[in-house]
Amino acid sequence: MNLAILPRRTGGAAENMAQDFLLLQRWPGPEQPRWRHYGWRAPAFTFGYSQKIDFVRAQLPPAGPFELCRRPTGGGIVDHRDDWTYTLVVPRGHAWEEMRASESYRRVHDCLAAALRAQGVAAELHRTVVEPDRPAGPEGVCFQRAEIYDVVGAGGRKIAGAAQKRNKRGLLLQGSIWRPAAGGAAIDWERFGDEFAARVAGDMGGAAEPAPWPDFDEGELAGLTEQYASTEWMEAR
Repeated sequence: MNLAILPRRTGGAAENMAQDFLLLQRWPGPEQPRWRHYGWRAPAFTFGYSQKIDFVRAQLPPAGPFELCRRPTGGGIVDHRDDWTYTLVVPRGHAWEEMRASESYRRVHDCLAAALRAQGVAAELHRTVVEPDRPAGPEGVCFQRAEIYDVVGAGGRKIAGAAQKRNKRGLLLQGSIWRPAAGGAAIDWERFGDEFAARVAGDMGGAAEPAPWPDFDEGELAGLTEQYASTEWMEAR
């Protein structure tokens, strides 16, 4: 089964989260894994579905402006101001969707690290479980410390993390690479993106193939974007 590679899009934080969720819920035609890399219309932070809004706000930088949005997936606070963001959606019944969360996380990050190494980055998977009392950055803040199967570089500095959600439609994985930790401008990011997607597709037993953007219902997309931008969604916890 091939991996559908969608066109790159740039959106606001709420719009990006809405599009990711619709890629899980409303994929038209035959089911297949789908993949996208996207940009941010303005400086943005996202945070995990279960995180407390008071905690999140206490971790944000005082300087702004920036957009803030709760993700449909778990994980911690992610700074998107200089990251490389991607989403992988795997339909229900696919072998990757049926894996344990730790295994799908590891497989994606194995592919990511290999694509970085192809450009000379010393990237590997962090394989140590973090001690609960280990002194580090604030708990729940991505890129402050590495968790099991995160991608790390020289000196153990965290390069990439991801968050997942599973429901009756399949698996949604939202991932972020902190570009300064990976080498920044020294990386050919277009080449990296092609290599990363091809490795994921190959691990799934298929090939990466370009696909058109799905024809979502405009009203549904607008409504979901409005929901993700709402105070009720942001302050749900």
